[in-house]
Amino acid sequence: MAKGLPVAVDAMGGDHAPEAVVAGAVMAWRAGQAVELVGDEARIRPLLPKGVDIAVHHTDEVVAMDEPATAPLRSKPKASVRLTFERVASGAACAAVTCGHTGAAMASALKELGMMPGVQRPALVALVPRTDGGRLVLLDLGANVDVRPELLCGFARMGDAFARSVLEIASPRVALLSNGEEEGKGNDTVRAAYPLLAESDLNFVGNMEPVGAMRGACDVLVCDGFSGNVMLKTVESTVELFGRLLREEINRRASARFGAWLIQGALRRFRLRTEEQAAGGAVLLGVNGVAVVGHGRSDAVAVAAAIQHAAHQVEVDLMGQLRAETANEP
Repeated sequence: MAKGLPVAVDAMGGDHAPEAVVAGAVMAWRAGQAVELVGDEARIRPLLPKGVDIAVHHTDEVVAMDEPATAPLRSKPKASVRLTFERVASGAACAAVTCGHTGAAMASALKELGMMPGVQRPALVALVPRTDGGRLVLLDLGANVDVRPELLCGFARMGDAFARSVLEIASPRVALLSNGEEEGKGNDTVRAAYPLLAESDLNFVGNMEPVGAMRGACDVLVCDGFSGNVMLKTVESTVELFGRLLREEINRRASARFGAWLIQGALRRFRLRTEEQAAGGAVLLGVNGVAVVGHGRSDAVAVAAAIQHAAHQVEVDLMGQLRAETANEP
């Protein structure tokens, strides 16, 4: 039986909602995590297996992917994504998860949870596998396309707190994404942010190219939302391309298929380490509550991972770490 405050899940968010979302919630519940669903009860109830005790909070308003981000604030105040964050704001849930409209999730989180003191803008952060076996904290992933140097410094502090609490790194190495490691490299924003970070109390290791970050030269890589989103999607597409080419080569010859059978355990572990399901989604840092935004194309496994990911942020007291870190903001 799942115990404790539940993770509130937007059952109507995502390309495969509510079926995939409900199936993922059931997986998380069976693993011992308390969960509740927000959405159209008439569509959700038939998807819940007998004996699964998951509460459903009904609303028939849903924000479609082609609607404006302000929809839950204006035309659809009872949208499932907004009510999901409202559950956290009221103290009824410990965290929120949605795989729906990212802009609507941002707007709803800011409206219901509010901004954390000392934070100028929230940022989306995710963990990316590195070639040295570690994991890279990458932010911002799309919450802020155009930024000022001061915002990059704020992202760096939140990324530092995230690495401390989630990865348990005592002094995370923080770097700026740039097109070269020299101090003068980068666009105007990066060049202006460099001295600000160098003078901070963070363990700032300078500018970093993607290849260096992926090889383990830093623990936190800071960038604007446009660059971070492109980098993350490039990593994901590269993994997808590698997997597709590998399958094609394996299927060319019987001997290759036999070899793949011999190393199927290693291939399965590789898939789990690289696929988006392993990460679960991006955490929205800077709002007054734990919020995870999953991929719109998330399947049941990815949804379950997002729920567990959100619950883990509560367990490691991510909010406490962030409050302590952002208190140092000028």
